Amino acid sequence: MINYMIKTPICELTGIEYPIFQGGMAWISDGKMAAAVSNGGGLGIISAMSADAEYLRAQIEIARELTGKPFGVNIMLMSPFADEVAKVVADEKIRVVTTGAGNPAKYMDAWRAAGIVIIPLVASVAHTKLVMRAGASAVVAEGCEAGGHIGELTTMALVPQVCDITDLPVIAAGGIGDGRGVAAVFMLGAQGVQLGTRFLLADECPVHPNYKEKVLKANDIATLTTGKKLGHPVRCLKTQFSREFMKAEFESSTGETNLEELGAGALRQAAIEGDNEKGCFMAGQIAGLVKKRQPAAEIIREIFKEAEAILLGAGKWVDCK
Repeated sequence: MINYMIKTPICELTGIEYPIFQGGMAWISDGKMAAAVSNGGGLGIISAMSADAEYLRAQIEIARELTGKPFGVNIMLMSPFADEVAKVVADEKIRVVTTGAGNPAKYMDAWRAAGIVIIPLVASVAHTKLVMRAGASAVVAEGCEAGGHIGELTTMALVPQVCDITDLPVIAAGGIGDGRGVAAVFMLGAQGVQLGTRFLLADECPVHPNYKEKVLKANDIATLTTGKKLGHPVRCLKTQFSREFMKAEFESSTGETNLEELGAGALRQAAIEGDNEKGCFMAGQIAGLVKKRQPAAEIIREIFKEAEAILLGAGKWVDCK
């Protein structure tokens, strides 16, 4: 494998070759996919989603059968099984844990004792300060261009502000799909990147073929954001389901309970069943950049080859004399 020269402290911290994480996508990021990304030199991440300890242990076992390289687990702190999966990652001594939708402080002592690198996802400066005080090892600063659950700030606005208030390594996420995006966020102060949408087209990604086809056909305005009324916005592709959900959200007669019921299970119906009518196909704004299916390792090599060329050639636009 050709290893391009881009190295950052994230590589040493997590034991990976390239400073790139694969996002923990519910119903998608399983042990097989995480192993493929890790074998390609990045950090593959298993999504614990809202599953129980038994599911997570099984996926960890699959990943370990397929790779001897480091991989991580993403824990959604709103999950009803958060306590038990938090114990699983400590028992299994997983190299890296990323977290979303909350403050992981209650689990961090046990994770540190197990030697785990703890990297919460943040969407604001205030959230960054909170996890810093709790003892985070690094942070993933995710802008609202990302697919799935999002905050309000764009990656361009969020990343430099997070970098300004912390000495922790910052991994940028949201709106990054190729080497240009990697080079750009390095200039903002990030030391690594996390990608989700681009990895949906990895050969090893288990998502339903209908999902992959929708990403391939996406253009620059193919996504919308729903769920603002519920307080947890979600970016997804424009489909029959997402348009109907948005319409219901803006009707004053629709209560929050009705909206929650309307959205229940929609991601699973998209990712597992490929249901074009009832599924919620989460994807980021870079979906329009994704034009081909590739092995995960090829995606990683291609991105860093592009980023290296851009960074080495950037001086042509600047006259420093």
